[in-house]
Amino acid sequence: MTPSLQARLGYASLTGPRPRNEDFCGAVTPEGAELEAKGILAVVADGVGGHANGREASEYTVRGLLSDYYATPDTWAVNKSLDTVLAALNRWLLSLASRTRESAGMATTLSAVVLRGRRFYLAHVGDSRIYRLRGGRLEQLTTDHVWEHPELNNVLSRAVGLDAHLSVDYADGDLEAGDIFALMSDGVWGQLGERRIGDILKAEKAPQDAAARLAMSAEDGGSQDNCTALVLHVDSLPPDRLRDNITRLRQLPLPPRLHPGQQLDGLSVEAVLHESIATLLYRVCDAQGRLRVLKTLRPEHDDAEAAAALAHEEWLARRVNDAWFPQVIPHPERSHLYYLMSWHEGATLKARLDTDHRFGSGETVELGERILKGLAALHRLSIVHRDIKPDNLHLDQEGRLRILDLGVAASDGERDGQKFEEINNPGTPSYMAPELFGPRPAAADEQTDLYAVGVTLYQLLTRKYPYGEIEPFQTPRFGDPVPPTRFRPDIPDWLEAVLLKAVAREPKARFETAEEFLLALERGARRPLSVPRKSPLLQRDPQLGLKLLAVTSLVLNIFLLFLLLAR
Repeated sequence: MTPSLQARLGYASLTGPRPRNEDFCGAVTPEGAELEAKGILAVVADGVGGHANGREASEYTVRGLLSDYYATPDTWAVNKSLDTVLAALNRWLLSLASRTRESAGMATTLSAVVLRGRRFYLAHVGDSRIYRLRGGRLEQLTTDHVWEHPELNNVLSRAVGLDAHLSVDYADGDLEAGDIFALMSDGVWGQLGERRIGDILKAEKAPQDAAARLAMSAEDGGSQDNCTALVLHVDSLPPDRLRDNITRLRQLPLPPRLHPGQQLDGLSVEAVLHESIATLLYRVCDAQGRLRVLKTLRPEHDDAEAAAALAHEEWLARRVNDAWFPQVIPHPERSHLYYLMSWHEGATLKARLDTDHRFGSGETVELGERILKGLAALHRLSIVHRDIKPDNLHLDQEGRLRILDLGVAASDGERDGQKFEEINNPGTPSYMAPELFGPRPAAADEQTDLYAVGVTLYQLLTRKYPYGEIEPFQTPRFGDPVPPTRFRPDIPDWLEAVLLKAVAREPKARFETAEEFLLALERGARRPLSVPRKSPLLQRDPQLGLKLLAVTSLVLNIFLLFLLLAR
């Protein structure tokens, strides 16, 4: 049986000499797919002493983080999920504190640890602490956020609810079986000190006993604060998820090249839909007579990197549960390396271009709005498509648009620390933004996806590219985009302005988000954009100044030489 991430935890929270306990702690230990995707989350918070509703601040923050973290998309990186939720909780506390005088100043420290796969992730603000005991050595993993004060105890410089801008410390690292994490409020660590904390964690084998002893020892030792401790023992780790996935997939044979009429795992092949340099797409029919799309690798492209990339593509596609995309179909009978997607009758926009369909301005705007709504859904999951083009935009018979092919898509969620070789080139040159070329190309992001949408809409209207067609391995030079009205004089001025902004050479001149691009299309002629049709000469050719200087210098030298010879 494949081992999984297993951890035991225990906690204790004592009021001590204070009139009420303003500390709060909690943890979530999910199972199955949620454990693999989101991990185990443990949190300790200490309501700011001396302020009203300190307990409420700590409890609401811990409960909010424990629930909302698991509601974030699986494709988000752990730190992004934590940061998004904590920022929202910070705004909520500030809003609550502003409503009544009694709630003014309510805030809380927070220290959280996520154990996922073979790594841990920390989020910390305030003066609660996280320690790790590994190999008998105790290490403090967090830094206290305090101001030194000559007359008072340390004053918090950061807390949730203290300031409109919440600054959280994040850290991560590798897990080892046997690691012990101890989260505690300052009432515990301030009284015990590191040596005593380490001794207790080494002596107690059960995490509940360790947490209880930490809290009681601090209280018995004279702590003047609430005493809260949460202890996590890491018992076992899963295998490296990517390598494990590769191993599993390598045990599955690649299907041979299939032909209509052949059977595979109860699926009947009807047609070959597409063949690229590495992949094959078939239309198949399952045992219930439902049409599906089967995606696999070409038989000659049988290697571990390609299998891993196909597995990652399926992982992303499963998480994009949106009507703007085909859906992954589970198939328990799968005994070969492939995955299934929903089938939709219709044609791609490229196929419509090839049949000489003439896209009018109104139709193009409507398509652009649909593309951007789908792309916005993808970007909210922190996924960049990287290959938006008419080939990957499909209209079904009911007119619904879907974005196809996540084969080269990328997300900010970890791939277990290992890079993949791409199955295909990450993008099609004519749709790639200028910054993606050159000796030091930038990484593709949401904005380069929007550039590709602009090129796509430009092509639908004109059958041309704003900077001309770019061949693979070509190093293009970008001047100003050709105004689309040169090819289609009937394009409205406002739409031309939108397209020129979308495909501008400089990223800062383009749309920043899909929502901004969508709004410009929706407003149309009612609120047209103002976009310069030509950029300044020096901006188009940054070396022009040096060229003019060189020419001027040459002319001046020739003139001086002429004067010398004239003597």
